[in-house]
Amino acid sequence: MANHKSAIKRIRANAAKRLRNRYQAKTTRNAIKKLRNTTDATEAKVLLPRVVSMLDRLAKKNVIHKKKASNNKSKLTKFVNKLA
Repeated sequence: MANHKSAIKRIRANAAKRLRNRYQAKTTRNAIKKLRNTTDATEAKVLLPRVVSMLDRLAKKNVIHKKKASNNKSKLTKFVNKLA
């Protein structure tokens, strides 16, 4: 167990950040699945910018690696373009 006040606070802060990061990552994964399962081109074109924004946000906060975000965005864009 931590002995210093600052270490105890850091443990609390890390737990809060972990919950927030997991929530945002799970929400993004669900949005990606929803986009992948869509067969309607117009709906996919509406969903794509939102998903790309979510991926950028996760990469900016280092929840996921920036290259993983880039790969996901590329694959999803190709998928949406193929639908149209």
